[in-house]
Amino acid sequence: MPRDHAQLVKSQSLGILAHVDAGKTSLSEALLHEAGVLEKVGSVDEGTTQTDSLALERQRGITIRAAVVAFSVKDVTVNLIDTPGHPDFIAEVNRSLAVLDGAVLVVSAVEGVQSQTIVLMRALRRLAIPTLIFVNKIDRAGADPDLVLNKIRQRLTPAVVPMGVTHAAGTRDASFVPFDRADERFVDFLVDTLSDHDESLLEAVVDERPGPMTPGALYANLAAQTRRGRVFPVFFGSAITGTGVGPLMAALPELLPAVRADSGEPASGLVFKVERERQGDKVAYVRMFSGAVHRRQRLPFGAGNEASVTSVKTFQPGGAVDSSSVVAGQIAKLSGLTGARVGDPVGTTLSRPTVDLFAPPTLDTAVAPCDPAQKAALHAALTQLAEQDPFINLRQDDSRQELFLSLYGEVQKEVIEQTLAADFGLRIEFRETTTICVERPTGSGSAVERLGGADNPFPATVGITVAPGAVGSGIDFRLAVDVSAIPLFVYKTVDAFREAMARYVAETLQQGLAGWQVTDCIVTMDDCAYTAPGTSASDFRKLTPLVLMDALRRAGTVVCEPIHRFHVEAPADTFSAVLRLLAQHRAMPEAPLMSDTWVSVRGSIPAAEVTGVQIQLPGRTHGEGVIELQFDRYDPVAGPAPTRRRSDKNPLNRKEYLLRVSGRI
Repeated sequence: MPRDHAQLVKSQSLGILAHVDAGKTSLSEALLHEAGVLEKVGSVDEGTTQTDSLALERQRGITIRAAVVAFSVKDVTVNLIDTPGHPDFIAEVNRSLAVLDGAVLVVSAVEGVQSQTIVLMRALRRLAIPTLIFVNKIDRAGADPDLVLNKIRQRLTPAVVPMGVTHAAGTRDASFVPFDRADERFVDFLVDTLSDHDESLLEAVVDERPGPMTPGALYANLAAQTRRGRVFPVFFGSAITGTGVGPLMAALPELLPAVRADSGEPASGLVFKVERERQGDKVAYVRMFSGAVHRRQRLPFGAGNEASVTSVKTFQPGGAVDSSSVVAGQIAKLSGLTGARVGDPVGTTLSRPTVDLFAPPTLDTAVAPCDPAQKAALHAALTQLAEQDPFINLRQDDSRQELFLSLYGEVQKEVIEQTLAADFGLRIEFRETTTICVERPTGSGSAVERLGGADNPFPATVGITVAPGAVGSGIDFRLAVDVSAIPLFVYKTVDAFREAMARYVAETLQQGLAGWQVTDCIVTMDDCAYTAPGTSASDFRKLTPLVLMDALRRAGTVVCEPIHRFHVEAPADTFSAVLRLLAQHRAMPEAPLMSDTWVSVRGSIPAAEVTGVQIQLPGRTHGEGVIELQFDRYDPVAGPAPTRRRSDKNPLNRKEYLLRVSGRI
């Protein structure tokens, strides 16, 4: 029976990360079994694992959504977060990283360091998340732990400390024997690695002072440097047989940080996952960094939202259980926060913000139901999926009732299609898949529609000027009219009017002259008039798009495509092949860094070309090439600009727009 959370002194949020098929879900199962939570280890192949609870996860044998389970080690409750390994679901990993105290990076003893392994390790190091490395599958044919350890030093970090030795690798009898802390080999490993990051230890080595080099002192130093993200202990084993899992588990409270509960501090947490229960109620997964949240508490969250917490379920060995509160260090499922979104801060103080470490989705696709009568049902279903994954950026063309999503790749597309069929009974089709572009104004343009004008059917005046803004500035709306010209009898305050107009502008600029979202612009409302009491908010809402698009047409726009920064690493003898591949896909490489065995190339590449490089790179590099990507900027498209079909409500066609907003068509 799970212990009450108040009896547990400390908590630790632990992420399990890996390249797909390295065995991280199997390791999660093995840890739960070792801790006594599971009587039997589940199988990914058989679809019986604890953390892959979705039917699609069990069917495909991959993790799609991050899952949380708990177990206890000594006086620490470990909240284990099993994350996806497939790159199409990297956004799920990104959200999980924001709430981790430590991580275990799983590397296959057969396949070794793979592309996603490198991407994940770099993210962990950028965030200074304390990390243990577990070399899995030492019992598999072809396993070579020593070779993999060398690859880890070469490709991930030289600051590694092997925590033991393997025997009979590559056979069913493979085993892992942890070092005794006084073992001379272990002491040598510790001294060599730790002294690179500890000047006092280096001085003790030079001066031959034994105190800092006793086994106890060295292990304490190892724990301290691991918790700072400077050194990375390496364990070996097999998640399937359980070999090496015990030593890894024992190291979690010894080498990784844990949080001691202190409910006296102000409440601060972060929503990192949202899901719907079977009855449709929204549940927010919240990691608490300080303070406490109690059931029935009125809780602020997000941008100015507040709601009463109706239920608190904390993760304990055996599952999520009803609790009266959740305290610092714990993860809980909170009900009642109906407007909560992934990334929302929770509480009265700002919690640790999420950091987007990976490139955003680059594909834009329209999705439609095979049965036109199911348009409303499809929108409702996709709205729920967008709560779980905001990166899909659900958008709707109101007039055609068409829906658009942002996606990473084909696997994610297939998963969405299968999820809609299995969970919502909806058959869909994807069409018009393109790379996501934006538009920027190329000049300044002004337009005005005056109250009483022959062509203006609305009892209002709106004048707008559009001009280019700084790159990355988004939409900068400015109000430059006299207060007397503002219909305060409708909007009550100047700020309310400003906010409403900014919203009308942002909604209109979702589609520019070529159909893409307009950004990096300054939009100034410089003329305004009304009649009292005849003018309404609806008149300004309907007139603003007409004036704004006229001003934008006069300013002109340029279509810009997303550009990524890339970092390619490959064997040195494949350098020429890599350069040819990059050239074929419009990449702009910089001067390479070369060693006897490896070459490293950085540069920029259009997002539209990324998939082609990713597919061909393994074949050009003996299967060892790795590419890491990060969104960098938008650049004007060279050549004919791609267009995106505009909504019928877009006011580029004045006559049709006026007929539509008047309800005549």
